[in-house]
Amino acid sequence: MCYIVGMHQVNLRRVDLNLLVVLEALLDERSVTRAAVRLNMSQPAVSRALSRLRKLFGDALLAEGRTGYMLTARAEGIRPALRSTLADIATMLGANPFDPATATGHVRLLMMDLETAALAPHLLARLAVEAPALDLDVLPPSATAIEALEENAVDALVGVFDDAPAGIRRRGLYQDRFVTLMRAGHPAAAQELTLDRYLELGHIVVRVTGVGPGLVDVALAGVGRRGRVSVRVPSFLAAVEIAARSDLIMTLPSSLAQMVGGRFVSLPPPLDLGSFTMSLLWHARHQDEPRHVWLRHAIAAAATALSAPGASTVKGSVRSQPAP
Repeated sequence: MCYIVGMHQVNLRRVDLNLLVVLEALLDERSVTRAAVRLNMSQPAVSRALSRLRKLFGDALLAEGRTGYMLTARAEGIRPALRSTLADIATMLGANPFDPATATGHVRLLMMDLETAALAPHLLARLAVEAPALDLDVLPPSATAIEALEENAVDALVGVFDDAPAGIRRRGLYQDRFVTLMRAGHPAAAQELTLDRYLELGHIVVRVTGVGPGLVDVALAGVGRRGRVSVRVPSFLAAVEIAARSDLIMTLPSSLAQMVGGRFVSLPPPLDLGSFTMSLLWHARHQDEPRHVWLRHAIAAAATALSAPGASTVKGSVRSQPAP
């Protein structure tokens, strides 16, 4: 059996698959002349191809009759498989079209609740217009986010990444900065937020993965200071609700601070935290796939809409799932 498989492999390497296209035309037209016209080839070239096909199959394939060529029994037998095989090859080599208007299923994004709260309303508004049957699945971040892309567990990842490992593509979505948030009516809201006063207040710190120091901790350590962290939570939205009902303060991206409305006073933090770029990451294997190209454009458009006045009405569904 191994010998037979090896023979087939050797034979396939020696076969000009273009001959199968000529064979299909010959079997359909039953005429060298008509096949040549159909293929835009010369009649001698088609005749030579027929000779090669006869040798390849060990059969005449076309036999002369009173009214022209007739198909041999072998030709009749291979004709359905030939047509199906050429159609499959054409499909394999052809484009892989994607029409968002008729697409179904879901797109899978991995991002923090911050990005979900900021981006999802704009992305869902776009899906409602362009891809009404597509749903959005949002998965929470983890220490293995890049592995989720590599294992095709998610379509894309939104987060803060200065670079991307081999095989992962990245593009910036928008710039953000940090602000300090405290509830309206907070005793310190009417005062200048100096570094000393900032350190006297209790802080809420968001630790999404629970790994490593927070940005504020790093910045304070750089100036030889340390603040008091009263509570650590894994969610920005949970932190916002705690801040709204206590005298604790929090430092968070301005894109989220803008969403919480008049319940809070927003102040610049009394230390330099810099700015950061929110990025979109995807695997290189999906670089040219039409569905993924469309999705990346939709996410980029949603990020652009963050700074546009007014938000579109949200239609569709968002489901939170366990991390992959």
